[in-house]
Amino acid sequence: MPATQLDPRTALVIVDLQKGLSAFSFARPFAEVVSNAARLADAFRRASLPVVLVRVIPGHPDEGWRQPRVSQTIPIVASPGFSELMPALAPRLGDLVVTKRHWNAFYGTELDMQLRRRGVTGLVLAGVRTCIGVEGTARAAHERAYNLTFAEDAMADIDESAHEHSVTRIFPRLGEVDATDGILSLLPRTS
Repeated sequence: MPATQLDPRTALVIVDLQKGLSAFSFARPFAEVVSNAARLADAFRRASLPVVLVRVIPGHPDEGWRQPRVSQTIPIVASPGFSELMPALAPRLGDLVVTKRHWNAFYGTELDMQLRRRGVTGLVLAGVRTCIGVEGTARAAHERAYNLTFAEDAMADIDESAHEHSVTRIFPRLGEVDATDGILSLLPRTS
């Protein structure tokens, strides 16, 4: 079902579109996901709506990073430049950059506080992996009563069936799902 509306104070939250994850084989080309997310970011900035760029930095287990023991987990090794955002998503003046060490962008970060300070009540979510970073963040956002919209073509997973499960089974229970163009068509109503 396409998205029907965005809250007047909706923020775009882009999860883990960074150089260190660009090397993995996603079911949807990573460059396409970045391109759609960049289109959303540019439009949100033009509409004077918040853009949040989330990056993950794996660390030592004592610092709170655990590599879960699940079959779909990809091994992550923090190489130089791993956490750098993709160039098309380089932070601009006014953007929020959130660094996380877990799947969920709310856990152990100031994301909720920063959104509340800006009066944000709705989120558009994009990024990778659909079933981990995006879904984990979505579940936490839903628990915090944000109205959610998912940019389906601005997210991807290494497992297409995991992406489809999140998009068709989980996300419709949490909010609305649409493509980038559908979401962009709603932005003028929020200005």
